[in-house]
Amino acid sequence: MSTARLLRLQQLARFLTLVMALALTFGLFAPRGQAATVAPSPSAGDTATAPAGAGELPPPGADSDLASPSEHDRGTTPTEDAAPQRRAYQDSDSAPAEAPAPSAKAFGLGAEAAGTEAADSEAADAAACNPASFARTGAALVRLVKAASYDCVDGLFRIPTEYAAGAFRESQMLTVIEALRESARTYKGDDGDHISQLMYYVQAGYSVQWTKADVVGPYDRLPAKISEAVHTFFANPRSLDATTANAVPLERAAVLADVPRRPGDYVDVIKQILNAYQPETWDKANLLRAVNPVTLVLYRGVNSQDPAFRAAVLADPGVLDALNGFILRAKGHLLDRDRNNSLTLNNAIDELTRLQAIAEIAPRSRAMVKNLVDTSGGITGPDWPLRASAGASVQKFDQANCGYYGTCDDPQRFKDAYLPVRHTCSPTLRILGQDLTAAQLATACASLNGQDVFFHSVSRDKGPVVDDNNAALEVVAFDSDVQYVVLGRAILNTDTNNGGIYLEGEPAQAGNQARFLAYEEPSRSGGYEIRNLNHEYTHYLDARFNLWGSFRQGWDGKLVWWTEGLAEVVATSYLKQVNQAAIDSAARHSYRLSELFDTDYGDQNRVYQWGYLAVRYMLEQHRSDVDALLAEWRAGDWAGSRAITTAIGTRYDADFDSWLTRCAAGACATVPEFPQFKACESGDTRRLDKNCVRTGVSATTGNYAHFYINVPAGTKQIRVTSSGGTGNGDLYYHWGGWAYTDSYVTRSAGPDNSETLTVTNPPAGYVFFSLHAQQGFNGVTVSSEF
Repeated sequence: MSTARLLRLQQLARFLTLVMALALTFGLFAPRGQAATVAPSPSAGDTATAPAGAGELPPPGADSDLASPSEHDRGTTPTEDAAPQRRAYQDSDSAPAEAPAPSAKAFGLGAEAAGTEAADSEAADAAACNPASFARTGAALVRLVKAASYDCVDGLFRIPTEYAAGAFRESQMLTVIEALRESARTYKGDDGDHISQLMYYVQAGYSVQWTKADVVGPYDRLPAKISEAVHTFFANPRSLDATTANAVPLERAAVLADVPRRPGDYVDVIKQILNAYQPETWDKANLLRAVNPVTLVLYRGVNSQDPAFRAAVLADPGVLDALNGFILRAKGHLLDRDRNNSLTLNNAIDELTRLQAIAEIAPRSRAMVKNLVDTSGGITGPDWPLRASAGASVQKFDQANCGYYGTCDDPQRFKDAYLPVRHTCSPTLRILGQDLTAAQLATACASLNGQDVFFHSVSRDKGPVVDDNNAALEVVAFDSDVQYVVLGRAILNTDTNNGGIYLEGEPAQAGNQARFLAYEEPSRSGGYEIRNLNHEYTHYLDARFNLWGSFRQGWDGKLVWWTEGLAEVVATSYLKQVNQAAIDSAARHSYRLSELFDTDYGDQNRVYQWGYLAVRYMLEQHRSDVDALLAEWRAGDWAGSRAITTAIGTRYDADFDSWLTRCAAGACATVPEFPQFKACESGDTRRLDKNCVRTGVSATTGNYAHFYINVPAGTKQIRVTSSGGTGNGDLYYHWGGWAYTDSYVTRSAGPDNSETLTVTNPPAGYVFFSLHAQQGFNGVTVSSEF
């Protein structure tokens, strides 16, 4: 092209741009179907204004705490060789802060390794808590473990790989177990001989060996030796003392019974603990925490179909009587009072019902569960939580015989009785509540509706992923954490040992209902708010716009850093909250970024706080990598996404470590800077500007809501998004004039108002977007970003 011709074309372009500006200013060239002086205006009331678990089974040795032994994702069952799975997006009731004792320097980030036995005393080494110190052997190792603090041993669960073999090879574990057995023999009902540290050290070793067996080596002789030590402890009459001093050792011994994954060895121990429970004394002494680990042993025995466990139960079916007796004694003390107590009772009822899998004792189990149903007083009776839990267990394990129990219609009956609040935020968003005021409902709706635009500004998605039909979301909000635990199971047949759970279902199936469960808790400003509301809503948006398929469909569990980290980043940033727990974790430098890419559910601090840190770092420092990963996830190419993180490898680890230092020093005390949208300021409601939003957009069926942008020269990309509201609007783009269904360059046409168009290297001057009403829409939000 000649220079003269190029100059004439540029002059013509500038002239046309000026003409178009004047035309827009004076109402000339008004879009079809819209008077020159009339523009769509927000409808009254449509303005939007600006929140860990069941199914989680830790590796051998990891603290189960109050984890519910529940069913796993897609109905698969774990074996001794299978990594734990989770049922759905579940969020910790309280993601505990990381144990503070072990310093980053001592844990392999600039530490001076002490490869030989130090001249210092065991007490001094224990106080320093250097993982290299645990490479010692014999009596010196035992003294060191006993001298170590609880927090120091807790830190060994996350010991760097280079120290793992030195601390936990089988010969050392056998030394500690022998010392434990001797302490158990002379146990005096308290922790005077530091028996808890010895037990916890064995737990830590097993947890590390579970994931680093190639480094630590096999544990061939250890399971039998653990069984000897545990049985020695429970042969001691002081092991079941109903005193506060006995609480920690008893709980640790119960957990240790689960560690080797040999449930058949411990049926007698299970009976001892369950039969010893007396509510008047155990509740005061805080001994109840010893019950949950033994229900976990029962779970493993049945679910793994372990023949040794089956033989042990058939040899002594009194375990059924022990479970039933515990439930009947505990129900008046544990029901509807405390979340953890309710979880413990739920677990016991589940295992009583699950034992029906052993055919020879199934009739007795079935009769016991029916008695729990019959004596509870019904759906709204005095022991209704017992009725709810027993009915939920029947749903999970014996639904084919629900008529025998009279529980077939439990979900609907409990829903009708305990979820009377039904509120529609929009045709695609509704809330079911137990006890929510009109003000609470309005606040929740506004918060959810306002989050859409913020999420899309972070995600930069182009609309829902292929085959995702989850256009509508149901939020179920219970009155308290206890009601959440009890009723979540009864109504929706899902475990609720967490602070909230998003149930995606099968988004490609017609009629699938996406929902999340949450509960009310005291708010910072007084009153009550729905816990984890925005965190769980981010799961919904992430699953719909970023992750192809249903939960974990095809991916290997290594997206947890992203799913939970993004939910934390978006929720706290949208609410303008500082994530202090994550900042505190950053100061400890516990993980490399390359390690975090392999995060799975388990360690709550790693999942939530470190997920937040990993996602925030990647968004701030390596956005192009995030965009590449999102492209693979949206296409369901999990191998492709793994190839990206594999290629990254350890390349960012040093920079991530430096970023953590800055984060802990104050850089993370400010909300991450994502494009912040504000209301478009122009009086012309058709005009969109940089990072602005128009709310309350509407049009009747067949008509349009028109918009234009004056694009600055050199703009690399513009992005327009519509979301929320009622009806169905499709988004169209044109650069040469108003966009229509018969005159456009590109479009986004989904089943609702969630549409996105991204234009790369747009021409300078005026470009046009239109939202066409396939079905009349109202209350839609339209945003522009460039």
